[in-house]
Amino acid sequence: MANIHPSAVIHTGASLADDVSVGPFCVVQDDVQIAAGTRLESHVVLEPGTRVGRNCRLSPGVVLGGPPQDHKYRGERSLVTIGDNNTIREFVTIHRAVGEGIATRIGSDNMFMAYAHVGHNCDIGNNNTFSSYVGMSGHVVVEDNTVFGGMVGIHQYCRIGKMAMIGGMSKVNVNIPPFMLADGSPCRVMDMNTIGLRRHGVPPTVRAILRQAYKLLYRSNLNLSQAMERIEDELEPCEELEYLILFLRLGGFGGRGTTEQRA
Repeated sequence: MANIHPSAVIHTGASLADDVSVGPFCVVQDDVQIAAGTRLESHVVLEPGTRVGRNCRLSPGVVLGGPPQDHKYRGERSLVTIGDNNTIREFVTIHRAVGEGIATRIGSDNMFMAYAHVGHNCDIGNNNTFSSYVGMSGHVVVEDNTVFGGMVGIHQYCRIGKMAMIGGMSKVNVNIPPFMLADGSPCRVMDMNTIGLRRHGVPPTVRAILRQAYKLLYRSNLNLSQAMERIEDELEPCEELEYLILFLRLGGFGGRGTTEQRA
């Protein structure tokens, strides 16, 4: 049987794995599923349509599956799906999606620090770090292995590429390509995320190729079409470069800094 504190309120329509731990004053509502090894510490609220994977830690005050803050929402049944091994710290809120049967999706191995917020219809990948007070509007896409500094605000429909890093207190209103370091209000690409690439095992030869691509894109006077043409003509192909090119073709150029910032 799950380890449930006597003060917790568990709806009969909720499904909990045998070794789930539910702490004091938690509320688990109807149509909630919690997989093995997950721990709710105290005062956690899981609203209908919430699915939590294995070995997650939910700290006090977490609210998952709250109704979306969107005028288009009409009470339809929607979901929040949380993968495995996520750490969700104090007072984090993650809202379910707008649209019948649609989910706000969180992958696995993510850390959400205190007071972070994920809006409706967001799609978050794996192994991302969101510092305190990061706020994501609806329909934001975050790929894998990204890092967000504290108090970053992300506009709706923005996409953040894998292994990108966003500096604290940034206002993100553009797509940020993979492998880049961005900062500012408005947020602009400032450099390549060299440290992140090293941490994730990207070899020096590939980092050098990406560095050349970065310079053509952000430290030259070329427009996007010209920079892309030179990248494809001059640089040695590799998986990471091909992914960067694909991201850019799909509309992920992001912002340039000023001439002084790019120098």
